[in-house]
Amino acid sequence: MTSLFNTPITTAPSADQLQAWRTQLDSGFAEVADVFADCMREAHTSLSADGLDDYLAQARFLGKMGRGVEPLLIFLQEWPQVAQTVGEDALSPVMAAVKLINKSPNSKAIAPFLQALAAVVRRLPTQAQLQHYLDLSLLLMERTSSSIHGIHKSYPSPSLALFFEKSPQLLELLSLQGLSQWVDYGIRNYSHHPEQQREYFSLQSADSRAVLQRERHGTLLMDHTRALDLYLRALWQDGDVLVPYATAFEVQRQPMPYFDAFGIRLPDVYDERAGVQGMDRYRAALAHMAAHRRWSSAVFADNFSPAQRLAIEMFEDARVEALAMREYPGLRRIFIALHPNPVAGACNPATHSCLRHRLAVLSRALFDPPQRVQDVQVSDWVERFHALLAEGDSSTSEIAGLGLSYLGKTRLQSDQLPDTWFEDTVADYRDDNRHLWRFHELSDDEESFEEPRQTPPTDEIQSLPPRHYPEWDYSSQTFRPDWVSLYERLHPAGNAADIDALLAKHSALAKRLKRLLDLLKPQDKVRVRYQEDGSELDLDVAIRSLIDLRAGSQPEPRINMSHTTNGRSIAVTVLLDLSQSLNEKARGAEQTVLQLSQEAVSLLAWAVQQLGDPLAIAGFHSNTRHDVRYLHLKGFGEAWGDEVKARLAAMQAAYSTRMGAAMRHAAHTLSAQRTDKKLLLVLTDGQPSDIDVQDERLLIEDAKAAVRELDQQGIFSYCINLDAAADAYVSDIFGRQYTVIDNIARLPEQLPRLFMALTR
Repeated sequence: MTSLFNTPITTAPSADQLQAWRTQLDSGFAEVADVFADCMREAHTSLSADGLDDYLAQARFLGKMGRGVEPLLIFLQEWPQVAQTVGEDALSPVMAAVKLINKSPNSKAIAPFLQALAAVVRRLPTQAQLQHYLDLSLLLMERTSSSIHGIHKSYPSPSLALFFEKSPQLLELLSLQGLSQWVDYGIRNYSHHPEQQREYFSLQSADSRAVLQRERHGTLLMDHTRALDLYLRALWQDGDVLVPYATAFEVQRQPMPYFDAFGIRLPDVYDERAGVQGMDRYRAALAHMAAHRRWSSAVFADNFSPAQRLAIEMFEDARVEALAMREYPGLRRIFIALHPNPVAGACNPATHSCLRHRLAVLSRALFDPPQRVQDVQVSDWVERFHALLAEGDSSTSEIAGLGLSYLGKTRLQSDQLPDTWFEDTVADYRDDNRHLWRFHELSDDEESFEEPRQTPPTDEIQSLPPRHYPEWDYSSQTFRPDWVSLYERLHPAGNAADIDALLAKHSALAKRLKRLLDLLKPQDKVRVRYQEDGSELDLDVAIRSLIDLRAGSQPEPRINMSHTTNGRSIAVTVLLDLSQSLNEKARGAEQTVLQLSQEAVSLLAWAVQQLGDPLAIAGFHSNTRHDVRYLHLKGFGEAWGDEVKARLAAMQAAYSTRMGAAMRHAAHTLSAQRTDKKLLLVLTDGQPSDIDVQDERLLIEDAKAAVRELDQQGIFSYCINLDAAADAYVSDIFGRQYTVIDNIARLPEQLPRLFMALTR
């Protein structure tokens, strides 16, 4: 049974009671006198008698602790609301946290802590969750406050107050676990860099936002850029740079997708909505914009009012979506699920402008045939719309005429009201239609009168969108998410005859290798029976099947057999370091390191072709973390022929050696091979380095982390290093899985032999 003393008091407090409470508070701040009565009336109705006594006792402490009036004012105004959400018992741990903060050099953070508390408990409504938040805050304070002699904290945390200010926003986006990981990353990486720490916890640094997006739930654009780009090219024969924009930091107005000369802009994350996965929401947005890019043309906006432009945009959006659904009917399900379905009559024209609402109702109805629309007036415009499209694709100018006609015949006087009805009117997968309008009055520059954008043909789209890979920071023992941008492309081709000349030059070596290769080739044949498709008929099974058929039983359909070799099952990727240093002359030779590498890889590719092992060859170099280039020389599905030889003949060296990202990308394709063993063979002439990295250990440690990652994926990494001083660093990266070739001139001979030894 609940005690009467623990239930909220509902009778209004008297003047004597207010004075008694004022005496109990014992505060001389003039600012408190202005709000005290209102605060106590709210507390009187929200808190129990015991809760009210605790409330005044803790308020008295805040007023006496010597930190000014602000903490006291915030507490008086905010605590009754907090207590209603999380319970009165939460006051004790909250004030314990306040007292710990007050004993530290961080007393200025008490005010923002109390200010954010009401918003925080709305996202963390249980005392257990709130306690986790308090523990996380105190951990941040302890780890980022600094001291002179290492005993007592002397300097305040640069980030604690900022963290409290941003906590409501962060908890809107992250779970408590995600918030903990975000804070932990900031502590580990920036605890000794005050300015960078402030930028991180105020959400100003790119690193902070990247970690925030990584911890968010939903489908991240940066994780699926490649798949979406291929979707755009395959289905729409279109291509452009996909650029994410942040949705987490725009509180007042959420931006909309759009495209311009610099690319296609999309939200950085999509959550599931109305049964539509985030990936399908991205596909819907891209399909809508691709349809605009194919079928829409810009018109001059100067003679149209905002209301007319709004109507034209709605009809044009519906037109291009109808054409898109005509070509790909499966889009209908996604469009209908994501389009708002406003209730007719929900907007009151006496108080609001209902034009947007009426257009949204009509836009939703345009997905259905006219006979399925109940509203007679709406059905008439649906019929006109479908009749216009029945004659063909129509055009932007024709649909603009339909939009103007609709507005002229349905416009109401209340459409001019300043209060606009927005509920259930925004189809957020649609773009903002900036591409539909051209303006005379902007300027007389030729850019204002540019020709309509033409979709580039597929064969002109050369480069793939970047892949983003993490990079290991050994100083903080954490990964920097999406730190490296890697661009892959097909290596340019040269003259295939040059490689034939190189193989002819080493014909004697090739003959010796041929004898070794014959010993490595799988010899034993294994018969695989019961195959529906096979190389020859299995007579035993076929006769048995015929007997079953004559006897009226179900015959066995698997009457064929095939043969496979019982032996090697290995896939190999050769990863070539194509950095600038390969252009130098090799020690004791007249050729450059690049030329010798070219000969060695050509012989290796020829040797692997004789064995029949799946082989891929790629090269890499880098120009800062923003531009790591991965060049395909031979794919797993390509045979050793003139096309591959032509690419090998055109090998060039430039820039630097960011090895970790290249290895991670090589593992991406190698791991997809269906073989028992997978080998990544790295050929390099120096240690990992790049021009934007000052600490030479950083990229060495990152490459070491990449080797560990590949090992966890079942990929064996082996390095062939041409640097005589490589022992100082190569063992740190590859352990014992390396060979240093001092006599580079013998590389063409040693590389194939080493490969055969590794794959024996």
